[in-house]
Amino acid sequence: MSMSIDSIIARLGGPEATASLTGVGTEAIRKWRQAQAIPARHWPVIAQAAELSLEDLRPASTVTDRHSPATGSSKTGTSMPDARPDGATAALVLADGSVFWGKGFGAFTPAQSVAESAGQSMGEICFSTSMTGYQETLTDPSFAGQIITFTFPHIGNVGTNAEDDEAARVFARGLVVKEDVTAPANWRATEGLDAWLKERGVTGIAGVDTRALTLRIRDGGPQTAILLFPHDGRIDLDAAAATARAWPGLEGMDLAQEVTCTAPFEWTHGVWEWPHATRPVPEKRRRVVAVDFGAKRNILRCLVAAGCDVTVVPATTTGEEILALKPEGVFLSNGPGDPAATARYAVPAIRTVLEAGVPLFGICLGHQLLALTLGAKTYKMEQGHRGANQPVKDLASGRVEITSQNHGFAVDAKTLPEDAHVTHVSLFDGSNEGIASDRYAAFSVQYHPEASPGPSDSFYLFERFTALIDRTAGARN
Repeated sequence: MSMSIDSIIARLGGPEATASLTGVGTEAIRKWRQAQAIPARHWPVIAQAAELSLEDLRPASTVTDRHSPATGSSKTGTSMPDARPDGATAALVLADGSVFWGKGFGAFTPAQSVAESAGQSMGEICFSTSMTGYQETLTDPSFAGQIITFTFPHIGNVGTNAEDDEAARVFARGLVVKEDVTAPANWRATEGLDAWLKERGVTGIAGVDTRALTLRIRDGGPQTAILLFPHDGRIDLDAAAATARAWPGLEGMDLAQEVTCTAPFEWTHGVWEWPHATRPVPEKRRRVVAVDFGAKRNILRCLVAAGCDVTVVPATTTGEEILALKPEGVFLSNGPGDPAATARYAVPAIRTVLEAGVPLFGICLGHQLLALTLGAKTYKMEQGHRGANQPVKDLASGRVEITSQNHGFAVDAKTLPEDAHVTHVSLFDGSNEGIASDRYAAFSVQYHPEASPGPSDSFYLFERFTALIDRTAGARN
């Protein structure tokens, strides 16, 4: 590349002008600068606007930074396709050229080409601070399109079981851990993590310096990574880095349609409670339609436990189709991807529900979509919130909840309309964690009240939802 990325962006008029020209957000422009590469799909329009040739936009063929946590060394400006530590069978390659070697486990990635592996094990690298619940994390649809770095070193020790899946399959693109996965030691385990991942076609890498990787994400922001664990052991680092740089990232990506259900269905299971099968449910029932943008099963269980008869519908269900089911309340689920992209079809449906006077409750992506419907904006966070130790303050009561969170986008509270207000804030960074409408019977939270890290600090939100349904019904009568 004859010109630096910064020079090209300056030539186009700066980050905002470049973002407008290419139809992406300014966060994507930041990632281009970080990776020192522009995705190939944008080359034609940029070349024309900046009066450059396509060759001017082509990244250099060598990788600029090789980092091996096994040796603690790094080299700059050199390509090392065969320089791997002894015993390393897998590599995590970042878009900026960093390489983290380790031992692969779970499913092998396709050996034919990096491009084929990319479809299985490439995504945005992120980190989760949860000490428990790795099976629930891996099956959470909100992690679609992401590779998860677990900051807790011992992952896999309790094995896996059918009851702890939050969805029918694993949605994460891969996982990164520090210590080798050991045999399970828990009375509920029915299978080890390694075998469980193999069956589901998911790749993991162990022996990685997860502290160094987490600091890299924390300080530099999220970026694309590709996890390679080929059966034949051949790893092309340069090709992997180039493939990672070309991936457009999660901003502007609608993933809800990839994880949603394909047809409506009824959900009847309540919350599991040891030593009994499920927690007793209230006799009074409310008809609730849950819009599935990537719903976790325990959210649906909590709705049942709070007194709801739940019908789950696909993400693209229209407002008219939702109202045809005659709901007393509508729930907007969690989910992956950029809320602004999902909003194209979700916001019109949500607006129809609100105008009909039906009470509404949203979680995570559902929270962001409600905010967009009310007129607010969302933005891509530098690191995001992922973990089960996130303190959130309820502004009305002053109460602090220990919450579970998983989101890389957030609501910009400054853009909320005058007829909506903030209800919850993060005590980590002050970002928005909840809103309520003063015009409609609607509220939402960014975190996951069903995950019970507190252990049940936030279950009251489901009861608040049923109380809102009852008050609305009483007002109508």
